[in-house]
Amino acid sequence: MSNDLVIKALHANIEEKEILRGVNLTIRGGTIHAIMGPNGSGKSTLASVIAGHPGYEVASGEIWYKGQNILELDPDERSKLGLFLAFQYPVAVPGVSVANFLRAALNAHRSEEGKDPKETAIPMAQFRKQLREGMQALEMDEGFARRYLNEGFSGGEKKRLEILQMTMLRPTMAVMDETDSGLDIDALRIVAEGVNRLAHPDMGVLVITHYQRLLNYIKPHFVSVMMDGRIVRDAGPELALELEEKGYDWLREELTA
Repeated sequence: MSNDLVIKALHANIEEKEILRGVNLTIRGGTIHAIMGPNGSGKSTLASVIAGHPGYEVASGEIWYKGQNILELDPDERSKLGLFLAFQYPVAVPGVSVANFLRAALNAHRSEEGKDPKETAIPMAQFRKQLREGMQALEMDEGFARRYLNEGFSGGEKKRLEILQMTMLRPTMAVMDETDSGLDIDALRIVAEGVNRLAHPDMGVLVITHYQRLLNYIKPHFVSVMMDGRIVRDAGPELALELEEKGYDWLREELTA
């Protein structure tokens, strides 16, 4: 069974406005694939559609992962299949601690149809050990686990929490929507090191970003450019350097020539 994420002729709308206009893209398992593009090109919409955000309507197309068209699956089913979305703007959930949220997420992944949830729940000692090790790797204070989810968090703290979730859940395909947004250099380094530490031959990573600076830390194998709701160029990591140097106008002119 392939761990590639294969997107075929994907069209998607929001409030009857077409955003994705026939996206074709393959993210190979075990690789890091970056999508770059100007504001409004559809990058974050693509991430949301992959995750199953209910605010977007898929007009046509397919997204295949592990032998299934995931457009037929609910968001929680996609997550259990191994998909993970790191949000550009993680939401706050007052009253729910980081530790309780992470334990609930882990138990949801471990649950099996027909079994008592208590039988499949992660043992508390094992959970605490994993949580402590994950937080130490991300240079997070232990008191962080007792705070309410994203409430009053800085941009860097929110992004570290996203990487901590990845550390705990161990996805096989991670979609990172502008993870560098709002990060200073130190936070960017820590978050990138967390992603690099998690990368392994069975895990694919889709990094969505505006800027080359994130790709100085998370080295992509492939780079694609999205404009006007389509993938318009695929190449190696050298493409990101070219975009950093020249911007997007040269590519836009080339495409319209």
